[in-house]
Amino acid sequence: MELRVEQGNIAESDVDLIVVNLFAGVTAPGGATGAIDRALNGAISRLIAQGDFSGEAETTALLYARANGGAAGDEAADEGGLRAPRALIVGLGSSENFGIGEIRRAAAVAAQAAAKLKGVKSIATIVHGAGIAGHDAAAAAQEVALGTLLASYRAKQYGREAAVEAGLKSCTVVEYSAAKLEDVARGVTRGEAIGRAVCSARDLVNEPANLLTPVEMAARARAMAAEVGLACTVLDEAAMAEEGMGILLAVSQGSANPAQFVILEHAPVGSSEAPLILVGKGITFDTGGISLKRTGGMWAMKDDMGGAAAVIGAMEAIGRLGVPRRVIGIAPCVENMPDGEAFRPGDIVTGMTGKTAEIISTDAEGRLILADALAYAARFEPSAVVDLATLTGAIGTALGMHIRAGLFSNDGSLEERLMAAGDRSGERLWPFPMDAAYEKPIKSDMAEVKNSAGRAGVSSSAKFIEHFTEGYPWAHLDIANMVLADSRINAETPKGATGYGVRLLVALAEADAAAS
Repeated sequence: MELRVEQGNIAESDVDLIVVNLFAGVTAPGGATGAIDRALNGAISRLIAQGDFSGEAETTALLYARANGGAAGDEAADEGGLRAPRALIVGLGSSENFGIGEIRRAAAVAAQAAAKLKGVKSIATIVHGAGIAGHDAAAAAQEVALGTLLASYRAKQYGREAAVEAGLKSCTVVEYSAAKLEDVARGVTRGEAIGRAVCSARDLVNEPANLLTPVEMAARARAMAAEVGLACTVLDEAAMAEEGMGILLAVSQGSANPAQFVILEHAPVGSSEAPLILVGKGITFDTGGISLKRTGGMWAMKDDMGGAAAVIGAMEAIGRLGVPRRVIGIAPCVENMPDGEAFRPGDIVTGMTGKTAEIISTDAEGRLILADALAYAARFEPSAVVDLATLTGAIGTALGMHIRAGLFSNDGSLEERLMAAGDRSGERLWPFPMDAAYEKPIKSDMAEVKNSAGRAGVSSSAKFIEHFTEGYPWAHLDIANMVLADSRINAETPKGATGYGVRLLVALAEADAAAS
């Protein structure tokens, strides 16, 4: 979808559909909505008076301008009508509870409704929340662009017949005030950068694992880095062996597709501060290895690289936005398969720190590749390290699906910053305990630590990962309950990959930049 910004009267927009809004409880529309109401001879006021539309959140009403004699491309706008043949009013809900998230959601609801209308390829919208609601114009415009892009996402199709092109082709954000135009344009640019990065992460997670091997995932990260202006280094298995990454390489032993270790770096000119490091689990497909998973639902294990996808997507947005802070993204990409060379339960493996791990379950492989990735991160002397991983099914039992991800940290300040970033971005977290008692279930009789504590809880899984962090503040985000949806979650999030984590990590990086 193409996003544009124009200054002027939205009633004059020559598009297939214009979008305005209404707060709940409003009986006399004002602003742009009032102007459209007048252009349509009071049609919106009549809807309200008759009780057919109340402005409740996530509701819409469609009106046809042809009833007023207007049609797209004629002189109707000069006569008080509309150039567009249709107008959509989206409900904003209560004005008392109308925050940034509600702006994004309203834009998404409008885009989703517009996409369902036959013949609607172009829309024009006002900036929800930048009028009487009093939100900053740039912030509101960012959420309008973001919500529109997220709602308009379509996964790649592989059918033999060429898919009929569906969805919106363009969205014009119209601002009446010339004084606000620069702020609106800046906000739309930011929203577009973040939205497209979320969609990039969705594309990676949605891709079938026979096409998105570790090598292909590294190639796509390298191509993105070249486009955005990031430095990119990819270690192959020989280079990883030289680094001593025996724990990570153990997971890759059973696969014909070699592991790749992707390092992306955003280093603005003049930046000399200790970097923020983002690490994402990149298991491109997880069979469980020798500890084979049950076949039902195994197809969804193409999403086991959702953490790496979020990190790659976040680095894309950070690069496009020019965040004034050094940020490094690390994505260990591995396939977990059960052939004759696969690692086994009972094996003991050694990582690059020299620490040893006993393998209890080869299906607890994500924490293994993170062990060496987090050890590698220490060489950059980071200010903080955050890892994201589709780690445990238990996190969904604890928190429910698609509500909040789990947060585990050894640093109170980093935990607070992540919670705040989650609230700002709408990708929320919930903190879990990291008491020393959770180490007991993962003590090994033969090695320093074992990779599974059975049903001892999600915190013991995080404790295993913490064992390989040295000398820096660290947080682990278990996002297994967030990355793939069986059906549409809301207007912003379609069935399939959600792209969870991109917005959260961008918000964290920008907050860190502002504080430094």
